[in-house]
Amino acid sequence: DVQLQASGGGLVQAGGSLTLSCVGSGFPFDDYVIGWFRQAPGKEREGISCIYSSDGSTYYADSVQGRFSISGDFAKNTVYLQMNSLKPEDTAVYYCNAQRRDGVLIRDYWGQGTLVTVSS
Repeated sequence: DVQLQASGGGLVQAGGSLTLSCVGSGFPFDDYVIGWFRQAPGKEREGISCIYSSDGSTYYADSVQGRFSISGDFAKNTVYLQMNSLKPEDTAVYYCNAQRRDGVLIRDYWGQGTLVTVSS
């Protein structure tokens, strides 16, 4: 059974830090790109960071560049998102996603989301 489990959300004051974890089961992270997305109330889901398991390259959206850091322990099928200098506008449900292309087939899995609330 393929699953992605996101965890680590919670309530934190502005300026604080949280670390989110995304654990995959039922499939290896080999050749997947693992991404973190977030959706704030009344807003569309946005991609904020991803990491390529093939070479460890990373990407950050401008909104989190310099504050968030993504890393992976692919032997444990786990990806982390270290979030520092949190702002109230970072409040959202955070989702992890794993995606891989196999020829014309795209494998695309989502976790259930974890809520991050940043108080001012």
